[in-house]
Amino acid sequence: MTNTALFSTPTDVRSDLSGDRPGASRPGSSPRFRDLGRLMALMTGDEKHGPAATSTLDALWVLYDRVLRVTPASADAPERDRFLLSKGHGPMAYYAVLAAKGFFPEEWLAGFGSYDSPLGHHPDRVLVPGVEIGSGSLGHGLPLAVGTALGLRAQGLTDSRIWVLIGDAELDEGSNHEAIAYAGPAGLEQLHTLVVDNASATHGWPGGIASRFEAAGWSAQTVDGRDHEALYAAFTAPHPGRPRAVVARVESKNA
Repeated sequence: MTNTALFSTPTDVRSDLSGDRPGASRPGSSPRFRDLGRLMALMTGDEKHGPAATSTLDALWVLYDRVLRVTPASADAPERDRFLLSKGHGPMAYYAVLAAKGFFPEEWLAGFGSYDSPLGHHPDRVLVPGVEIGSGSLGHGLPLAVGTALGLRAQGLTDSRIWVLIGDAELDEGSNHEAIAYAGPAGLEQLHTLVVDNASATHGWPGGIASRFEAAGWSAQTVDGRDHEALYAAFTAPHPGRPRAVVARVESKNA
C-alpha cells in the first residue's frame, strides 16, 4: 500500500471484520466501545498492518474497560496492573483505547506515524503515556512479562497482575516457548497471556494454541475474540498457582 489512508472517515473505515467496522456492536459491548471506530479513523497514512490493529480491538477494550487496574492517575503506581503489548506492529487499536481511557488527548491520534508525533508505528514507552514497553520486534513481550512477574514477586507486590498480548505468529519465535516452559513450573500466577489468533502463524501447534500452554502447566482457554462477555469471563477466571493464557480467535488475516 502506497500513500493510501488505511482509515479515512468514521463512516468509511476499512476492516478485516467480515464487512463490519471497528467499534461496531459486539455481544456485550458498550456505547463507549462503539466510539472506537471514530478514534481509529483519525489515524491516517501509509500503514501496512491493518489486520494487526483491528484483530486486537475487542480484547484490548475489554481489558482496559473492565479488567486492568490502571488509570492515567495510577500509571506510575507500583501496585498497578501492567499491560505489555508484544504485538507492537499495527498499534492503532492500542492508541485508540488509550486515548478513550484518557491516557493522552485524542488530538494526538491525527498525527499518527508523522515525524514529530509521539505515536509511532511501534509504541514507545518513553513517549506514550500508559505504555509499559517499546515493542514490535516479535517474541520479546512474553519473556519481558515473565521477568516483570518475577520482579514484582521479589518486591512483594503480589496483588499486581501482568497482562501481555501476543499474536499467534509470535509463537513461531523460540523465545516465547522458553518463557512458556519456565512460567508454568515457576507458578507465576500473576502472569496472564492473551494470544490473538488470526491464523497468521507459520507452524501452528497440534491440538491448538491453548494446548501448548496447558502442556507447560498453564491454565488456558480459547474464546471468541469478538464476544466481550466471553472475553471478560475468560480474563477473570480463577487460576490458583498457575499462569493464565486466553486465546482469542478472530477472523483469518487473509480472509
